[in-house]
Amino acid sequence: MTGTTTTAEQIEHVFTAWDDALGAQDLDAAMALYRADATLESPLVRYLLGTGEGVVRGREDLRRFVERVFAHQPAERRRYRTGLLAGGSRIVWEYPRESPEGDQMDIVEVMEIRDGLIAHHRVYWGWFSVGMLTGGDHPR
Repeated sequence: MTGTTTTAEQIEHVFTAWDDALGAQDLDAAMALYRADATLESPLVRYLLGTGEGVVRGREDLRRFVERVFAHQPAERRRYRTGLLAGGSRIVWEYPRESPEGDQMDIVEVMEIRDGLIAHHRVYWGWFSVGMLTGGDHPR
């Protein structure tokens, strides 16, 4: 990432705007946060798209995937979180299983920001979330 600078303001913007777009299921707002050549990696890619690989490449394919994600969110996909970790151009945060409203999908989000936009987005699932996939409790 030579030659790019990621500011604290850009990090905070992505952290807040991503959660706002997720909560509102605002596809345009979510896509505005990604670079045209962005990648997203998640077990949900394989589950929802029926692919052998859990990676989506490019904003156009990402748009189709996120549209599907927004249309198939279980009630357990809540957005309780307590903060973020940031270092350089990378931000990380957790949606812990235990929340004030009961169990939620336990997910860790990792984003690499370049020029104020998400270049790489990785989503790691905890045991509760994986159990929803393997048990068929997550809608397709």
